[in-house]
Amino acid sequence: MDAHRRLCCNRRMPAVRPLSTEAAGEAAPAFSPLYQQIKGLLTRSLSLSEWKPGEALPSEPELAQRFKVSQGTVRKALDALTADGVLVRRQGKGTFVATHAEAQVQYRFLRLMPDAGPREAMQRRFLELKRLRAGADVARALDLKSGDGVLLLRRLLLSGGAPVVLDDIWLPARLFKGLTAERLEAYRGPMYGMFEAEFGVQMIRAEEQIRAIAAAEAEAAVLGVAPGAPLLQVERRSFTYADRPVELRRGLYRTDAHYYRNELS
Repeated sequence: MDAHRRLCCNRRMPAVRPLSTEAAGEAAPAFSPLYQQIKGLLTRSLSLSEWKPGEALPSEPELAQRFKVSQGTVRKALDALTADGVLVRRQGKGTFVATHAEAQVQYRFLRLMPDAGPREAMQRRFLELKRLRAGADVARALDLKSGDGVLLLRRLLLSGGAPVVLDDIWLPARLFKGLTAERLEAYRGPMYGMFEAEFGVQMIRAEEQIRAIAAAEAEAAVLGVAPGAPLLQVERRSFTYADRPVELRRGLYRTDAHYYRNELS
């Protein structure tokens, strides 16, 4: 190989080796852009609880030195995680791990808005909590084996005292050992905030399926509508780091005084 070819090869050597999907902690091509590789490494550190919800990350120069990349590459990775809702930027203070205890984050997955006036915090009422063996559909949604233990939580959300959302929520029992109805009732913050603080499970993203249905008699009684009244059925899977599903939620939404709002970009 002549000197010119050796020089060209040396210029192509990256500062950080391309990461496998497993090493990056997220679904990404093996030869993804450098900032995506740094994003994967940061995500992996978050999944290992190097920085917990609400804690500050090291500064951009410190992270650049750690990963042996430019500060601009680190900033681009942090911007991507901020856009994903994993991190939050605070002017003059730095970058922090997002937490569902924060007002701007805690309603990130609840897209129901009132027809009139600003959105206000909903009241919650826990109706039931029991341990079950996962059926085939729940096991598939939560990446469990059929028969694994799950917790089934039934919860009602109310606005101004009127029922608005009836949720059935399945959680992997192994991740939520010690969760009881009493602990849920006693916790004053958002439920996802409790999952973070007391069980170390952080909901990073969610995917939903939505369809219109007619209210069955039993659910209609709980929601205070007539049987056959129109409802939105929202099925949501929530994921933690490395795209691991940790919650299956099937909700019935009243839309006589609320609407479902989404933002597209």
